[in-house]
Amino acid sequence: MTPPVPPSPDLPVGAVVVIGGGTAALCAAIAARRAGASVILLDRAPPENRGGNTRHSRNLRIMHCAPSPLFPGSYDEADFHADLTKAAEGAGDEALGRLLIRRSAAVPDWLAAQGVAFQTIACGGLPWSRKTAFFLGGGTAMINTLYATATRLGIDIRHRSHVIGLSRDGAVTLADGAGGTRTVRARAVVVASGGYQANPVWLAEQWGDDAAELIVRGTPFAAGEPLRALFDLGAASVGTPGACHLVAVDGRLTEADGGIVTRVDGLDLGIAIDRDGKRFEDETTITGPTRYAQWGRRVAALPGRIAHAVWDADAVDRVPPAIVEPIRVESLEALAAFLAVPIADLAASAADSGRVTRAPFFTVPIRPGLTFTCYGVRIDDHSRVLTPDGEPLGCLFAAGMIMAPNVIGTGYLAGAALTIGAVFGRIAGEEAAEHALG
Repeated sequence: MTPPVPPSPDLPVGAVVVIGGGTAALCAAIAARRAGASVILLDRAPPENRGGNTRHSRNLRIMHCAPSPLFPGSYDEADFHADLTKAAEGAGDEALGRLLIRRSAAVPDWLAAQGVAFQTIACGGLPWSRKTAFFLGGGTAMINTLYATATRLGIDIRHRSHVIGLSRDGAVTLADGAGGTRTVRARAVVVASGGYQANPVWLAEQWGDDAAELIVRGTPFAAGEPLRALFDLGAASVGTPGACHLVAVDGRLTEADGGIVTRVDGLDLGIAIDRDGKRFEDETTITGPTRYAQWGRRVAALPGRIAHAVWDADAVDRVPPAIVEPIRVESLEALAAFLAVPIADLAASAADSGRVTRAPFFTVPIRPGLTFTCYGVRIDDHSRVLTPDGEPLGCLFAAGMIMAPNVIGTGYLAGAALTIGAVFGRIAGEEAAEHALG
């Protein structure tokens, strides 16, 4: 076990401030501490809700050139680059994308050195993949391990810390909970607080009143104040305002932080209808790993941002288990009344599919579930936040989803978000420590 890093008496407490509480923030804080800086981590969430969206994750995408206990086969730079380029649709920064890919190879060993355990092929359980490594115990286990390591290293962790302002010279303004503010001063600041998916006011700037129909799947503490503060300071933007990763989720589960278990599956076994009872897609053509996101985007494009899944008695037992059982009704007429749709339109949709024929029938409301936003700040290969003219923005660094559009645009690639957090979190922490100690 690596011994704790001794305190640095010649540096003020908080030489590096890290804002956030998920993978990127923890990797940045640990990397900065191991590089010799004293570190304060400011997390808006309470301890029981720490970890950001990582708590709902389970794997990260890793380049590797040979089989190992974690991976069958290989997933080399060319493979990773092809997948990343396709997901980003050409919008990613080539140099930063290459940096992500190459530095990803060291992530499993670096995380393991912090105590994180991975699921090996020999363990069985989750299906192993040649592209991604799975955490033993999932993302929550990794988060708990990293917090334990951060505590052991002497990182000052402050939960319920609501950051509302930043300055180029390292001053961080926090709400004090009583209507006032207080300031923490640092020699360098890493902003790793995610996007603004839990900020309905900001979302409404692009989504209008329908922003209220987007269900936040992850942390409710990603409200985007640090991101807004960076823009107010003149940070260059990257990505698209209002763009976000959406997934089809059970519309009955409206509380934030529902995570992966809220997804709706098995739509190819029945029909998906809009609020008028009409099919809007051929359900059998949307399959494979991207089906959740494809359905999320399609539902988000519908009037009212709502759809309904319907299965019959022959199909319902083949639908993958969900956290909440579908609603049962005894006839098509009763289903039409329950959904408040015209029976003629519902009957025509059922007949057209040929898959919804035998009572009783089962239904689930579908809403778009928002995982993260795809709008952030531009950085360089040192994870420094940049101005529009390409100059570093004071002593400010960024890591994680707040800068992810630099490499993935507005796209999505399974396991890439945690890799972005780990790679650029480590870079940002090391670079911030060097800046603070220089």
